[in-house]
Amino acid sequence: MRRGKALQAVWTAEHRLHEPSGEVWIGVPIEGDETPPRGEVMREVLQSLGVPLLAPSSHRPDRLLAVHDASMLAYLETAYEEWEEAQYPQDPGQDRVVAYVFPHPDAVRMSKHRWPVSRAARAGVYCMDTTTVISPGTYRAARAAVDASLTAADLVLEGARVAYAAVRPPGHHAGTNYFGGSCYLNNAAITAQHLIDQGVGRVAVIDIDAHHGNGTQEIFYERADVIYLSIHIDPGEGWFPHFVGFADELGAGPGAGSNHNLLLAPGDGDSAFLTALDRVCSIATEGDVEAVVVSLGLDMAAADQNSPLTVSSRGFAQAGWMLAALDLPTILIQEGGYDLGSLRADLAAILTPLSSAGGADHELDPVGGKR
Repeated sequence: MRRGKALQAVWTAEHRLHEPSGEVWIGVPIEGDETPPRGEVMREVLQSLGVPLLAPSSHRPDRLLAVHDASMLAYLETAYEEWEEAQYPQDPGQDRVVAYVFPHPDAVRMSKHRWPVSRAARAGVYCMDTTTVISPGTYRAARAAVDASLTAADLVLEGARVAYAAVRPPGHHAGTNYFGGSCYLNNAAITAQHLIDQGVGRVAVIDIDAHHGNGTQEIFYERADVIYLSIHIDPGEGWFPHFVGFADELGAGPGAGSNHNLLLAPGDGDSAFLTALDRVCSIATEGDVEAVVVSLGLDMAAADQNSPLTVSSRGFAQAGWMLAALDLPTILIQEGGYDLGSLRADLAAILTPLSSAGGADHELDPVGGKR
């Protein structure tokens, strides 16, 4: 079987169910920018490129359980319903689930892990910040994003050369037993695990979001079958996720040497980004990788206020050619990218070379890896 070269894309209108209606940052309610128009821009770009939009297929819950803790998933599924039962939309008038208190490990180490009676307190058990709020449809939208990502993976397993999951909410800040950073379920990690479970020998997760994917790193930090390669703004310069994402985090145990964080400085643009991506591609090539999952953040753009980086559409286009040159089965999953004008231009720029990439054909054997 020859592997098809045309870009395959998966999109679902269910992303619209996630409507945060703002967030709380350093105690101040702000408008927020991880909003439904992002998903519509992705659809418009794909239509402009002539890429057919496929609907996601449903996948079993065990795909999520392979990455996330069952208790966190159960909480996310019922969080808004419990919030309404507590009548918080009426008093004090908060119609979104927002954490206000967090069980710091040192504060609870002398106590058994007790599930709090207060629904308001429960909001901080798994969430790591105040900016990641839960709306009535958040879980359904996040679950649909997982299904779209896994459908893209299935397309590649069935012979597609490149598949793109045009999803929101994003996922790379969500870990085994926590969520945050506007992320609830880790689409990229679930997808990488799905590939492994289907017999792919080793997967590279290439994360080019402006911010470190702390959740993806945590999930695979002690494993050798997934290489995590992240290019992001140096958290030591004061950027989210602040506490993790440094160059000396190299993996542990069986995963020692399989975690790579390449840091960018404020103001860095095309040259620094593409130099780092060239290094990432070399590591993937040398690492006996059989498939690639790209956490496709586009918030490195100069106009995007969520980072101090200055990557141009030309830089993203070159990144597309570099990823295509890996000549490996590739799944791209949308992460950040919040300035809608930049998102429109930069998404088209990076997808265009991937949608027309040639190269040798590969076939993934569902039980034995690459043939």
